[in-house]
Amino acid sequence: MTFLSDEAWLELLDVRATDPTAIGAALAARTTRPLLANDGATFIIAIDHPARGMVGVSGQPFVMADRRDVLERTMTALSDPGVDGVMATPDILDDLALLGALDDKVAIGSINRGGLMGSAWELDDQLTGHTVPSIVEQGLDGGKMLLRIDLADERSRPTIEACARWITELAAVEKIAMLEPLPYTTSSTGDKHLDTDEDALIKCVGIASALGASSAYTWLKLPATAEVERVMAATSLPGLILGGTPGPDPKSAFDEWRRAMAVPNVRGLVVGRSLLYPQDGDVAAAVATAAEIVHPHLIPEEETQ
Repeated sequence: MTFLSDEAWLELLDVRATDPTAIGAALAARTTRPLLANDGATFIIAIDHPARGMVGVSGQPFVMADRRDVLERTMTALSDPGVDGVMATPDILDDLALLGALDDKVAIGSINRGGLMGSAWELDDQLTGHTVPSIVEQGLDGGKMLLRIDLADERSRPTIEACARWITELAAVEKIAMLEPLPYTTSSTGDKHLDTDEDALIKCVGIASALGASSAYTWLKLPATAEVERVMAATSLPGLILGGTPGPDPKSAFDEWRRAMAVPNVRGLVVGRSLLYPQDGDVAAAVATAAEIVHPHLIPEEETQ
């Protein structure tokens, strides 16, 4: 099934050029829904990668540089009834709103994508996308923040302070603060790398849980590690499992997500490239498998009324 025809794509480009007010109108008109489905879980598609210059997947360095294809894949995922929403930067959410793809879906805005991979300022990850006022004005459901902590790099400090401020502001307007805290290290050549040590991640969870003047609306976005039970035991906050870089064994990733979903305070998945760019190319099938992991016993809403 094609979700973005030639006609729809050309109309989107025309509206973009001739009627910028249509974006605000589309966002205001969209129908909203709660973050959690009626089984207490949520499944969010993440598509904020291009804003950090991340346009490559599995040896294809520019596969995500085709915006029409990105939107087509995202809309394919959102068409699955087990997908509850999307997390993206303003440009992508604006496109999806104009295409009518955000109706009855959760919409989370991406706040800080400025820590570009390989840049001299990589860990100084400041505001580049949605602001808290824009999240409120556009009727979005919350904001997502990336927080990479390297104890040897002082540029982590301003990002910690910024995330604490955004969490405080989001809580004040009763919007979800989705925080992705990750430990990082610096190699001998100065490159930044994810620290896969679970002890380091657990320390990050403690730091992240305490940020802001209120934790009432804070959710953590975390990897499905080998000791995910131990990681999640470090907090009482609800957690969402991230997808990460697509690997050669999708079954292994699905098994990791399935095991993580058994942890009491894990409430769902926030996955992007692993599902939008599966090795076999079948986006709908990959998304359906993940949806069944999040919502294995989801009761159709009409049966609850």
